[in-house]
Amino acid sequence: MSDFYRIKRLPPYVFEQVNRLKAKARAAHADIIDLGMGNPDLPAPKHVIDKLVETAGKPRTDRYSASKGIAGLRRAQAGYYARRFGVALDPESQIVATLGSKEGFANMAQAITAPGDVVLVPNPSYPIHAFGFLMAGGVIRSVPSAPTPDYFVALERAIIHSIPKPIAVVVCYPSNPTAEVASLDFYRDLVAFAKKHEIFVLSDLAYAEVYFDDNPPPSVLQVPGAMDATVEFTSMSKTFSMAGWRIGFAVGNERLLSALARVKSYLDYGAFTPVQVAAVAALNGSDDCVREMRAIYKRRRDVMVESFAQAGWPIPAPRASMFAWAPAPERFRHISTLEFSKLLIEKADLAVAPGEGFGELGEGFVRLALVENEQRIRQAARNLRRFFETADTQLHNVVPLAARG
Repeated sequence: MSDFYRIKRLPPYVFEQVNRLKAKARAAHADIIDLGMGNPDLPAPKHVIDKLVETAGKPRTDRYSASKGIAGLRRAQAGYYARRFGVALDPESQIVATLGSKEGFANMAQAITAPGDVVLVPNPSYPIHAFGFLMAGGVIRSVPSAPTPDYFVALERAIIHSIPKPIAVVVCYPSNPTAEVASLDFYRDLVAFAKKHEIFVLSDLAYAEVYFDDNPPPSVLQVPGAMDATVEFTSMSKTFSMAGWRIGFAVGNERLLSALARVKSYLDYGAFTPVQVAAVAALNGSDDCVREMRAIYKRRRDVMVESFAQAGWPIPAPRASMFAWAPAPERFRHISTLEFSKLLIEKADLAVAPGEGFGELGEGFVRLALVENEQRIRQAARNLRRFFETADTQLHNVVPLAARG
């Protein structure tokens, strides 16, 4: 039997190959240090868990909830945007709670995409940014991910050469996977470009609170007039280590959010009410837990950069996000980063995410998530050092290594 229509539109999932190898190694009792998936290992804040426990089992909380989120949660998100970005949002018409930002992106694609519609997506990029539109019947045109002046040259070229004209452009800063950060000036130019060409801006701001240089990443909605054409997606997953709770938000343009809310109303009844109430406690509570989260990830970043460099693999220090985006070591650049990632599992008990899983322009890089503690990161560096020191003798019959200069 042939694959179903939407399944045929999806390429093989690159990460699945790494996941299978990782599972096989663990079944053989290998101690795999997993820096592959951006799955926070930190606990959710105690006051948030306490609110969940307090609310669960109360009368009516087991019933269906509101698809667009309970009113108190939408008010709490409006309060967060006002405090953090100076952006005023109407909780009734400009905020929709989602089951994580990933679900929000996918259902926004379903809401606005007609078969054959073109969407401009960064490459490399988090997979849902492209595949959400592919599953909705759209067509993807890749543009660079780096927020540089060349970005707008590429956008202009994409507009000119795309038939039909693109309906939207996707941005993600701090970037997953590259950890690049956009400035407010970049967003001003982006909003001007979008208005000039009458296209929507869909911004993924999931890593807004994971930054390390006392320079908080901005929101595109801070730009005057951005609300006319923009929806921004945020998440509780990284800020409050609530990844499995599946709570996120879409905020911004009323027309786009109305379409999203209508699609969602046919597909879900919203998150479990106690989870939403706990999310209100997170957004309205002290931000001490958020500062602590940032400090932990910064220490991990610094340990990774220092210890991996000592092991023979220089890692560029990210300014934000919970990821490092690193070129493969020079000796391994003649093989694909997927093959390099497999070698790391087999020879160094280390899992990373191969860059090609984020788009063809990710080839040559790997993504490393800061989701293991400092001791485990140092252990990963020791494993790498041993692998690198013996690679010439271990691998010459498996894969030819580049000559050492």
